[in-house]
Amino acid sequence: MDRAPGWSVRLKLTLSYAGFLVLAGVLLLALWVLLLRLFPHAVFVEDTRSGIGGAFVPGRSGTQRAFGQVAVAVLGFLLVFGLAGGWFLAGRMLAPLTRITDATRMAADGSLSHRIRFEGRNDEFRELADSFDTMLARLESHVAEQQRFAANASHELRTPLAITQTLLDVARSDPNRDNGELDERLRAVNTRAIDLTEALLLLTRADQRSFTRAHVDLSLLAEEATETLLPLAEERGVTIEASGDVAPTIGSHALLLQLTTNLVHNAIVHNLPDHGTVCVTTSAHPNGVVLTVENTGDKLAPQAVATLVEPFQRGTERLRTDHAGVGLGLAIVKSITRAHDGTLTLAARPTGGLHVTVQLPAVRPSAS
Repeated sequence: MDRAPGWSVRLKLTLSYAGFLVLAGVLLLALWVLLLRLFPHAVFVEDTRSGIGGAFVPGRSGTQRAFGQVAVAVLGFLLVFGLAGGWFLAGRMLAPLTRITDATRMAADGSLSHRIRFEGRNDEFRELADSFDTMLARLESHVAEQQRFAANASHELRTPLAITQTLLDVARSDPNRDNGELDERLRAVNTRAIDLTEALLLLTRADQRSFTRAHVDLSLLAEEATETLLPLAEERGVTIEASGDVAPTIGSHALLLQLTTNLVHNAIVHNLPDHGTVCVTTSAHPNGVVLTVENTGDKLAPQAVATLVEPFQRGTERLRTDHAGVGLGLAIVKSITRAHDGTLTLAARPTGGLHVTVQLPAVRPSAS
């Protein structure tokens, strides 16, 4: 939330207590003058021998005693007045913390839709409230995303189980049916379920950042991924072009290889039916290393591109095929990139296809 600049809470407290102290001093002087008028013989000033300055000499004992009693009463009044005024001013200054505390309790009870929404000019408390509101918004979005992910994962896992159950029921009702076809289809469904489970485990591992970091060269990973997927590219009539510079970074070799493989596999599968191309390049810059995977294909709408990194989202025209995977390829790429403190950028090519860029932190000279 954009706010106009305002005074800080520290300055407000300083000015408030300083003003209160000045007010207390003024009251003290006023009471002193009043006491001098009420007890004119309580004290008098005697000049020193040098003639400069003077000293206070007490008057008669009775009057002095009365003056002392009144002075004690005045000091007691100032003490009580100071405590009450300080308590009131501190309460006024710290009142926003009450709303922040209430919002924190509501969030702890599970209500993530509540927002503080402080009004007025910017200060420390309003910055804290705005940061808390931003955190609640992100947390609410994350929880909603996790709920959608759980629902989609349940649906994806239920599908092969339902197919398996249907095949088994058909086989039981028809004992004379050839089991060869049944065995082949059950193996295919079971393989898909295993692939989905492994993809989910890999996604969880990347999100939790439970991996060991080491020196990795993205150019070598790109070369390994293209060589592994070259038979698939030849089968689908897709040409792979790989080039680039050495791109050293720090991370998990297995996860970054999975990231590169997923991008190249995605570029091969979602390509033109014939004579498609995939370009894989790596480069190093002062701010990081970059892996780029670009492929030809059908034109994609910007709205469809924005949803491709979501789990189980394949886009409007990106339908299931025998090599289409389980719908977690780019979601895994996104999680691995985020776990390595990198950025993932997807853009539709004007002539059709997708342009994917992964930027990761470069190895510092001292580390290499």
